[in-house]
Amino acid sequence: MAVSLRCFCTWTLLVLVMFLSVNAAEEKDELKLRLKETQELLNSKNSSMAEWSDDAWNEHTVEDSEEVAAMVDESIRNSTERRKLGFFSCVTGNPIDDCWRCDPHWQLHRKRLANCGIGFGRNAVGGRDGKYYVVSNPGDDDPVNPRPGTLRHAVIQDQPLWIVFKRDMVITLKQELIMNSFKTIDARGTNVHIANGACITIQFVSNVIIHGLHIHDCKSTGNAMVRSSPSHYGWRTMADGDGISIFGASHIWIDHNSLSNCADGLIDAIMGSTAITISNNYFTHHNEVMLLGHSDSYKRDKQMQVTIAYNHFGEGLIQRMPRCRHGYFHVVNNDYTHWEMYAIGGSANPTINSQGNRYLAPANAFAKEVTKRVDTETGVWRHWNWRSEGDLLLNGAFFIPSGAGAAASYARASSLGAKSSSMIGVITSNAGALVCRRGRRC
Repeated sequence: MAVSLRCFCTWTLLVLVMFLSVNAAEEKDELKLRLKETQELLNSKNSSMAEWSDDAWNEHTVEDSEEVAAMVDESIRNSTERRKLGFFSCVTGNPIDDCWRCDPHWQLHRKRLANCGIGFGRNAVGGRDGKYYVVSNPGDDDPVNPRPGTLRHAVIQDQPLWIVFKRDMVITLKQELIMNSFKTIDARGTNVHIANGACITIQFVSNVIIHGLHIHDCKSTGNAMVRSSPSHYGWRTMADGDGISIFGASHIWIDHNSLSNCADGLIDAIMGSTAITISNNYFTHHNEVMLLGHSDSYKRDKQMQVTIAYNHFGEGLIQRMPRCRHGYFHVVNNDYTHWEMYAIGGSANPTINSQGNRYLAPANAFAKEVTKRVDTETGVWRHWNWRSEGDLLLNGAFFIPSGAGAAASYARASSLGAKSSSMIGVITSNAGALVCRRGRRC
């Protein structure tokens, strides 16, 4: 019996050693992948890329072989069980954040963010399949001939690019920042403001991701020449002064930005734009927050599908969160803590599917209604499909539904499963541009 027990213990020890060896090999492979991606980031420069300085992102530079060995050893010591504990301790119920923020090494594989999208804009890949571009210069001296290393030079390039920032900066744009297709602006790890000048235009392009910016105090600009690609520039008439203007564009994802106090809207999507997700943003101090749909007579917007999820509509807001026309709009798991006139409005028969939101009405007894049908008689709008399902209505807030109410009516305005409104506080607690530094969990 003693011999059998000794054999069993020996066999168990051998199995354990084999398991740890396999796990260590997997950890080494994972670390090699991380180092490869980091090296790609460090080496990503060519004639169209911003030049690296010698000390650029030193925390990611790995040159010493002994340092590499030490990192491998440290990786082996970080067992799978420890990583699982880290994962479960950071789960919030917000599927976008849980997709990437639970990774303590998110900064080594930034492009995985492109796989975390939800809703109608979930297929926006941005610059996932391109090189990294490091913005090192906050200037915008010449909108026709932008200097390499500036944000404008990055966004106009023809090839896919994942655009990051070398340091904190405030970028004051002289004219609209006209983006090209397949671009990601990723400000994670830095404090980047687009402020006090022109702001962002996404026009007749596709596959754009904008993440982690502070966008505020945008001005109306124009009547000037502006470059939109390496081979084209042209005359731009006066822009409205939106924070982000989406015009005839598709596959757009706007995530974790803080927006306030612009000349016109904070985010506008018009002229046949579709496949859009607006998520995890923090909106404050503005009148007409969000316009979705160009005009009552512009029928191409009937194709529009927009997901508005996990946002916080905060202090100082008045109306249009959003104001919709024609299309299909999924308003899901947002936190509405301030409005002065109304939260959700529309005209021209939009389909609005409100699910799992928290609506806190203002003190004004005449502004308790969440909804507003704009310039439309009751006999017309009572046929529109607007519903409230699982919403939490507080302080006297009330939502006036309309339409048939059948689930089939909302098929094209449904883009993800709504979570309970009781979770809104946790899901939206980190809305807006995140405070996270490289090498640290956000």
